[in-house]
Amino acid sequence: MINSSTMRHSPKGGRMARDEVLRSIKEAEEKTRVKLEKARTDASNITSKARAKEADTIASGLQNAEAEAQSMLNEAREDAGKEADSVRAEGEAALAAIHEHGEKNRSSAVDAVLDAFLQS
Repeated sequence: MINSSTMRHSPKGGRMARDEVLRSIKEAEEKTRVKLEKARTDASNITSKARAKEADTIASGLQNAEAEAQSMLNEAREDAGKEADSVRAEGEAALAAIHEHGEKNRSSAVDAVLDAFLQS
């Protein structure tokens, strides 16, 4: 602390002491400015890294969701294919049965048509 009584008795010494105090204040201000600028830079870097990590996390989540959706679609396609094969087999069996039944009844049908024709 500066003693004001000392400054009154020695004008030259008071001015030097005051200059030294001002210089110390300016140095402290400059150090504070540098620290503040570094803190701002660090905060900006931390924010940028956090945003990049967030973007990576979102992208990864989207990729996982897309992969899961594709897997579900593939599974649904397989199930639908199996169902279609089963229905096709049933349809082919029914068609074969109708064809076979038609073959058995062909001669009866021809006879019935001929009888109806002859009776008219």
